Amino acid sequence: MTTPSVEALRDALRAIQEPGTGRDIVSAGLVEGIEVREGLVQVSLLTDRAKAAAMEPVRLEAQAVLARQPGVTNATAVLTAHKPGARPAPPPQPGGHGHGHSHGAAPAKAPMLLPDVKAIVAVASGKGGVGKSTVAVNLAVSLARQGLKVGLLDADIYGPSMPRMLGLNRKPEVRGDKMIPLSAWGLACMSIGFLVEEETPMVWRGPMVMGALEQMMGQVAWGALDVMVVDMPPGTGDAQLTMAQRVALTGAVIVSTPQDIALIDARRGVKMFEKTRVPVLGVVENMSFFCCPNCGHTSNIFGHGGARKEAERLGTEFLGEIPLLLDIRTASDAGTPIAASAPGSEGAKAYAALAKRVWEKVGGAPAARGTGPRITME
Repeated sequence: MTTPSVEALRDALRAIQEPGTGRDIVSAGLVEGIEVREGLVQVSLLTDRAKAAAMEPVRLEAQAVLARQPGVTNATAVLTAHKPGARPAPPPQPGGHGHGHSHGAAPAKAPMLLPDVKAIVAVASGKGGVGKSTVAVNLAVSLARQGLKVGLLDADIYGPSMPRMLGLNRKPEVRGDKMIPLSAWGLACMSIGFLVEEETPMVWRGPMVMGALEQMMGQVAWGALDVMVVDMPPGTGDAQLTMAQRVALTGAVIVSTPQDIALIDARRGVKMFEKTRVPVLGVVENMSFFCCPNCGHTSNIFGHGGARKEAERLGTEFLGEIPLLLDIRTASDAGTPIAASAPGSEGAKAYAALAKRVWEKVGGAPAARGTGPRITME
């Protein structure tokens, strides 16, 4: 199927009128940008805060029009604020107030997404390279192995890793206006990486990222789930704010390595979730220690115990230590998460202990507050 051109999509949007003027939204200058990637279409519509409620039907109509175009597998539209000076202010109306203050009702708040998911857990880090995605995948698999219905959402738009780590390389099926999540290792999974080629760079602005995230939450047939694990991108940017504002996050798990520079960034992640009123479930120390597979000698390559001390300093729980093991890395690269492919291994036991404690905190049987298990090597 041929991917539609931006020009063809722009022409299709001319069928939609701007509220109150009768002009089409393209001529009115409301279409800020259109992005097309492998049949996935994103459009940004300019508006301002006062007109957001009136523009919501336009946004929905734009999505519907684009979704009907040949070659489009899924479409989403997002509203973005006017840039200063982008469009001239309308002339004052006769009998109107000179200052143009609006005293009407506030714009309608969009409904929260994923209402059928009992618990939504964000796995986050302040920086990249700490193994956050590996923790997220194996945490999700371990929860599924406990008999729970689990979803896994890859919220890292710029660097999606779920396709490789789960061994999935196909596109999701579309039924009506919903994508069907892919299944692997007992999970329902969705990633932007399922919709584009592995080497395709996602050169998107913030509104496009937020639109893609909303699409993967609101336009995917997730169904009823006990828990959804969200692999967050590193840092404290648009994706984190979108998740905090558009879904009822149950809590966040912060992943760090023991070294000081990673702990500084983990601290920022904790503070960000506190500011957005998302409970921090605790801190995980990944790559906590290395045990030589030949002689059994344990080495603290990145230091040891730093995340435990940081959790105590921040007043949150230390959820446990994940060892640095070659088997965890090779299993992830092969698309066979160690929690499923080698459930009796030390790495899988570490993730199982983490999953047990996370589920206790978000939806399972109550348990006494602990200090997190240490998984020792036999």
